[in-house]
Amino acid sequence: MLQVDSLVRELEARFDDVALDHVRAWKGAAPGRLAVGCMPVFAPREVLWAAGALPVFVRGAGDRIETIRGDAYYQSYICHLPRSTLELGLLGHLDVLDGMVFPNTCDVIRNLSGVWHATFPQHLVRFIDPPQTAEPASAAAYLRHELSALFRDLCARSGVEPSAARLRAAIADLAQAHAAARELAIARRAEPWNLPIDEVYLLRRAADSMPPPAWAELARDYVALALARGRRPEDRIRVCLVGAFCEQPPRALLRAVERAGCYVVDDDLLVGLEPDGGEPDVTGDDDPMTAIVLGWLRASRPSAVRYDRDAQAGRALVARVRTAAADGVLFAAPSFCDPALLDQPRLTRVLEQHAVPYTAFKYAENTGQFQSIREQAGTFADSVKLWGSA
Repeated sequence: MLQVDSLVRELEARFDDVALDHVRAWKGAAPGRLAVGCMPVFAPREVLWAAGALPVFVRGAGDRIETIRGDAYYQSYICHLPRSTLELGLLGHLDVLDGMVFPNTCDVIRNLSGVWHATFPQHLVRFIDPPQTAEPASAAAYLRHELSALFRDLCARSGVEPSAARLRAAIADLAQAHAAARELAIARRAEPWNLPIDEVYLLRRAADSMPPPAWAELARDYVALALARGRRPEDRIRVCLVGAFCEQPPRALLRAVERAGCYVVDDDLLVGLEPDGGEPDVTGDDDPMTAIVLGWLRASRPSAVRYDRDAQAGRALVARVRTAAADGVLFAAPSFCDPALLDQPRLTRVLEQHAVPYTAFKYAENTGQFQSIREQAGTFADSVKLWGSA
């Protein structure tokens, strides 16, 4: 269909805009607007948006630029994400950003915050260490203090009043995006042949740097157009893709997985904009900042970057497999990603207990060699179809 193809081309153009010209255009449309970069995985979108700042997730450059100077800052035995992110900064592609937020995803991103502060002093640099304690009162008080300070600092830069009303309005805007994300997930699970992973990924990546209400409208337009294609389902298995929550796989890898005989019906590629966790819908009628804090503490999806005292992650993964009617799980982790790779054994143990087939492979954001991965995914799909297990 020409309409959906045209929309996908627009999404591709936005995805390939590594210089963030679309963010420059948004900032230039009104005085005082800010844009704040956010590294995976956690970012307080509501707080940034309430302060007049567009949250812009920075997920490296993938295979769209060659990393040269960025390699000089890091050892060869860590993931590619910090190196390509620094390359973007050193090339001036991130000059449009007024600040960067670094969550404590792992040691690499934590250390990148210090490198960034020294290399780009014009940016407001904030390191956020989301609480890991299970004691709710102290965790909530600590995170509220951190986010309130960030809110005040950004409001001072944008020239707006740091009011509860602005937080409530931001919460309402983000709720629109979460609702659209839920609708997208339902449509994708129902008809993955009409909503291929490559297109869905582009659409969800667009949310990385769009005003939430605008993205919600775009997502609903895409779903309506994609479902109208009327494609027929093919003989593929349904899989959940797990482990690619930080450094992103190249789009060619996602296409290779589906062409190998899989429909990807659930994933953790973009934690924070998914239908069953991450940054949940909150109302904040009384105290919006506390509502944001408690919403994240209580409802975030279990992941490798959060302490899981009660071993919820494995059970949550099995529940996702059941909800998506998936036939198996593909573990796709970036090379040298300690959180993802160390998390796999405890997840696979639970999958084995529930007789859920799985296979695992590693990738790098800038590699174009997918033949072995395609062969592995194809073999996995065939074994599940023939014998019900890998």
